[in-house]
Amino acid sequence: MSQQDQSVPAQAWITVFAGMSINLCLGILYAWSIWKSALVNVDLAGQSFPADSMNAGWTYLNNAQAATPFSLCVIIFALLMIPGGRIQDKISPKFGATLGGLTLAAGCIVAGLMKSYTGIIIGFGVLGGIGMGIGYAAPTPAALKWFGPHKRGLIAGIVVGGYGGAALYIGGLGQYLINTYGITGSFVGLGTFFAVVVVIAGQLLKSPPEGYVAPTVGGAPQATAGATITNWEPADVVKTWQFYALVLMFILTTQSGLLIIGNAKGLMVSAAKNMPFFAANAWILVSFGGLVNASGRVGTGFYSDKIGRLNAYCLNCSISALCLFSLPFIISTENVLFLFIAVGIAYWQYGGGLALMPSFAADFFGPKNLGMNYGLIFIGWGLGVFVTRLAGTIEDMTGDLNYAFYLSGALLVVGVILAQMTRRPIHVDEMKGDEVTA
Repeated sequence: MSQQDQSVPAQAWITVFAGMSINLCLGILYAWSIWKSALVNVDLAGQSFPADSMNAGWTYLNNAQAATPFSLCVIIFALLMIPGGRIQDKISPKFGATLGGLTLAAGCIVAGLMKSYTGIIIGFGVLGGIGMGIGYAAPTPAALKWFGPHKRGLIAGIVVGGYGGAALYIGGLGQYLINTYGITGSFVGLGTFFAVVVVIAGQLLKSPPEGYVAPTVGGAPQATAGATITNWEPADVVKTWQFYALVLMFILTTQSGLLIIGNAKGLMVSAAKNMPFFAANAWILVSFGGLVNASGRVGTGFYSDKIGRLNAYCLNCSISALCLFSLPFIISTENVLFLFIAVGIAYWQYGGGLALMPSFAADFFGPKNLGMNYGLIFIGWGLGVFVTRLAGTIEDMTGDLNYAFYLSGALLVVGVILAQMTRRPIHVDEMKGDEVTA
């Protein structure tokens, strides 16, 4: 039966890797800490950069201010996943990806040219969030529709892996552009680059033709044995308690990753006070996080196909919670090796959640309306940013992020408990089918 995998057409894999390429551009969000580090100076907040510097015209920010564009971008990103999903389902993934990518590019250019906090709010926060939401809604559902339940975790992991992997190069490239061309040059340069890549890759995205049946295999593993055979309409999805459970599970898996992502460079600076190389090159932790984030999406997707989505979710959250609880101690002892390990696990868990949740959505509610259904569930990702925003205030008040780390770890434990209680809903059509069979 496994031979049936060979019947997946070439366009299926073209869509997968085109989607990954698009997400490599949309993932600029994960390099935000590079810009945050360049803009934040609590002692000089509100004052202008020196007139003779390449960043003349910009104004220094405090931590809470710097957290706002990031938080706003995340929330708008999540909200726009809903219309973005509808565009993917009803128009085409090609249109959605192209529109989203160009909007994000425009936002980056606006943020750079306005040289102000307002410009970052409008450009990165609003336009960036709109572009990410519409663009990100296109590739994953389009790719998943080509494949059967036994490959959903892996395929979702590959496509969204591009988004996580973006920090691999955007971290270093963004820092280089800031050092060479200033904050404005980095925003404008990356925005232009993104526009070119997304327009080209977007043309390669396609959904399966009407009537296409994805190949399956016999003896489905635990992850897919209970996948629904019914395609739920969005109006019915939101009537189930499982929908709200998935949203909450998404919030809980997301919040810890966004907390780390938004503060990665600062964590390295704090832990490497006596290691000048790492302190001066803190972007290395950002890029390392991007690698692990991307790997966690592919890796978690792969083993969730083997051990089950539920088991994969609980495994990732449990181990990451231990790392969050240990971060204050690691930073206080300035142990850079342990910092890489703890932050790496947090990135892996976060990335894994973004591979698991679209797979949960497809298993629970079917592939046909996956763009819209996953878009609705994705609001949980946006709501997960509340810990990051709260952490900015905590850091300004206490001087560190210790209480934010403890809170984040506790929320991951809540996620494990909730996941253990959640099983897929049974559609009324399935119940009718059981009655007929009986």
